[in-house]
Amino acid sequence: MHIEALREPPADVLQEIRELLFLAFADRFTEDDWQHCLGGDHFVGTESDRIVTHAAIVPRLLVVGTRPLRAGYVEGVATAPDRQGNRLGSALMQHVNTAIDAGWQLGGLSTSRQTFYERNGWQRWLGPTFVAEGNVQRRTADEDAGVMVRTPPGSRLDLTESLTCEARSGDYW
Repeated sequence: MHIEALREPPADVLQEIRELLFLAFADRFTEDDWQHCLGGDHFVGTESDRIVTHAAIVPRLLVVGTRPLRAGYVEGVATAPDRQGNRLGSALMQHVNTAIDAGWQLGGLSTSRQTFYERNGWQRWLGPTFVAEGNVQRRTADEDAGVMVRTPPGSRLDLTESLTCEARSGDYW
């Protein structure tokens, strides 16, 4: 498998990524989820000129306690159904992790597959989560168990503090 990072993929590549995500997630992937994947860097793994795995890092502001941090937020992590279980996603996540460590104050994501990300160097956020809509913060307790972070080497964060994201369409986290 060949892995590369794409800053602004051409339209045909974006279409192939989109098709992969809708196929891999079946009825759990929405147009809002697709929009969340745009505006950042796309990491793709290809075999025989076919995209078989994908992840995106998009910029978000996450606030730890009262400290705002530039976060690389991971979206759209998927592997083609016929290639799942072959560690392609883990290989791709190593490239994503390297990019986060080099260019962001924090990595973030939300998932129901915590063990996959833990195996790949991510930690569960232990504190309460919130969403900020203008000057109003609302608790997102139903998201607490799925929010995970990656702290670049040398950074220290208290994972029990509050963590706040900005509001967006669809899922906040």
